[in-house]
Amino acid sequence: MSTVVAAADEKFNTHVPVLIVGAGAAGLCAALAAKEAGVDAVVVERDAVPMGSTALSAGLIPAAGTRFQRAKGIADSPLLLAADIQRKAKGEADPAVVEAVAQGAAPLVEWLAQRHGLPFEVVDNFNYPGHSAMRMHGLPSRTGLELIDRLRNAAEANDIVILTRSIVERLLVDPDGRIRGADVVHRDGTRECIGCDALILACNGFGGNPELVGRFIPEMADALYFGHAGNRGDAITWGDALGAQLSHLGAYQGHGSVATPHNILISWAVIMQGGIQINGEGRRFCDETRGYSEQAAEVLRQPDRFVWNVFDARISAVARQFEDFRKAESAGAILTAQSIADLAKAMNVTTATFSAEWNEVENLKAAGGRDRYGREFLAEQSCEPPYHAVRVTGALFHTQGGLAVDSDARVRRKDGTGFPNLFAAGGAAAGVSGSIAAGYLSGNGLLTATVLGQLAGKAAAKQISQIGRLRS
Repeated sequence: MSTVVAAADEKFNTHVPVLIVGAGAAGLCAALAAKEAGVDAVVVERDAVPMGSTALSAGLIPAAGTRFQRAKGIADSPLLLAADIQRKAKGEADPAVVEAVAQGAAPLVEWLAQRHGLPFEVVDNFNYPGHSAMRMHGLPSRTGLELIDRLRNAAEANDIVILTRSIVERLLVDPDGRIRGADVVHRDGTRECIGCDALILACNGFGGNPELVGRFIPEMADALYFGHAGNRGDAITWGDALGAQLSHLGAYQGHGSVATPHNILISWAVIMQGGIQINGEGRRFCDETRGYSEQAAEVLRQPDRFVWNVFDARISAVARQFEDFRKAESAGAILTAQSIADLAKAMNVTTATFSAEWNEVENLKAAGGRDRYGREFLAEQSCEPPYHAVRVTGALFHTQGGLAVDSDARVRRKDGTGFPNLFAAGGAAAGVSGSIAAGYLSGNGLLTATVLGQLAGKAAAKQISQIGRLRS
């Protein structure tokens, strides 16, 4: 049980400058930033090998104005990225945090590439919903697993200590809200009270806590959870006990394209390149290009809570750059047919209904038209046999609400002031998606995890260094 207790009577076994809870992308970026600033950090991680929500993602970070974009002639800017974030969030995101992450994204990607050897490249053969430019930066495999592995390797190369199979159970706090340390339970059951000068919560959201999901995100209470099981809401529990400001707890990132029963993510490229979604009755039901996050609830509202992604070989070639799509093919999740009638039979949907929907879409593509839902179609996205389909459902990936932070990732109290030495990033911090799933712009999760993680590490190190200078 995660609790907050007074530090007055506690005896610390050891002391570290910066203590970080969670070794996902946020925690490792924080640790690397602190180390670079000359301040040591220790990371506490519940798993045997750092994975977290990062490993379950596609590992893509949106960044504007990078050398990777310039090399491909892609014009972009942090101002444009910030505008896209706020447009998707309907203006609900904290402007200071939006500016911080939009301005910090390109330096973050460049830093990880130049300083730590991460071989980023821009996804340039399709764009994600809501982005005005191609700005998704990913690693060769297009997986979050590669991202977290490379971040862990960078941490190890910089002698950053990661205490694996260890869980923080209690935060130790002074009356003024200063965090003095944490009570850590290790894998062998031993307890260690670790003191710190600054604490960074980079641990989790609450997607793995059914009670909290049911309370704050009822529309996803019965959905497939596709996040990390350790996301139990510890940061929210601690923050609430400390009197922190909790923000946008109803926000989340969903996904309307998880192959079922295989539980494999199917890239949204299949939609953005001209594919469509068909329900079990053979009908389309919305504009699929609004965003994959809000599409999760749309899919779950369909009969039997599943739909079909339908596309062709050209689209498959684009989606195949993602390892998950290749896994889906190997698992036999992708159906193939030479005609729509044969595909309808394989999908077990009414041929006449499906064929009518398909022909309408293809005619709209030829004319460059707009459908009854407002979706625009392009002639270059017309589909030809062989055709493909994959059965998918909607899923909850991670929550976007959490502890309100400022532009340095410092946690705010309910009155808006900052805690003396408490920072948050990743699932622990409120994101920049506003209050609902539709506010999630593709990549927002890793954008805020990595950039706020780096900012938290820098700010904590700066604070500690300043105190050290004053004491000397």
